[in-house]
Amino acid sequence: MRDIKIAPSILASDFSKLGEEVRAVTEAGADWIHLDVMDGHFVPNISYGPDVIAALRAHTEIPFDCHLMIAPADPYLEAFARAGCDTITVHAEAGPHLHRSLQAIRALGKKAGVTLNPATPVSAIEHVIDMVDLVLVMSVNPGFGGQKFIDAVVPKIAAIDALIGDRPIDLEVDGGVTAATAPACAKAGANAFVAGSAIFKGGTVDAYRANIEAIRAAATDNRP
Repeated sequence: MRDIKIAPSILASDFSKLGEEVRAVTEAGADWIHLDVMDGHFVPNISYGPDVIAALRAHTEIPFDCHLMIAPADPYLEAFARAGCDTITVHAEAGPHLHRSLQAIRALGKKAGVTLNPATPVSAIEHVIDMVDLVLVMSVNPGFGGQKFIDAVVPKIAAIDALIGDRPIDLEVDGGVTAATAPACAKAGANAFVAGSAIFKGGTVDAYRANIEAIRAAATDNRP
């Protein structure tokens, strides 16, 4: 059984003190730091790039879970690898050569992930499932934090869990994840949970710890 992982998305943190926020959620029990990279082209927002990630790397030793919402992604993979990302995830919809992108990530010595938007069918990743270490299911349309969870993705999570089978692949969900929505995702097979506003509300290490523990408990108690 895959371990439960909680990955706070720093997109919801206080950008005026990013290093402090990363240290705070690490102390609060985060397993990964989720990095939402947006280009204003593939998604309707711009966030940050490899230089910011590189600056954050010294603030924690836990894995950097980098979600590239950019197109094209391939020209920038090396920069994100150098910045200290441990897993680099690309969208199935972001380019015509998904195999090539995943091969390039692996060649850089990093774990490779693939992401599906809510409307993209599971069939889009059937032929690359043996090339990935992580599948990320978007449970909102990417581009902005604070959106409402799309319930229709729960059967998709279950279908991907069946596709993964006994492969050592993490199944992650991102978008509208809270202690209320995590149980359905966990029942469907998800083991990694990205949360932004649900974790960073409260503004203190103690608040972050309580928020992380609430999502972790909700997921753990509802595993199949």
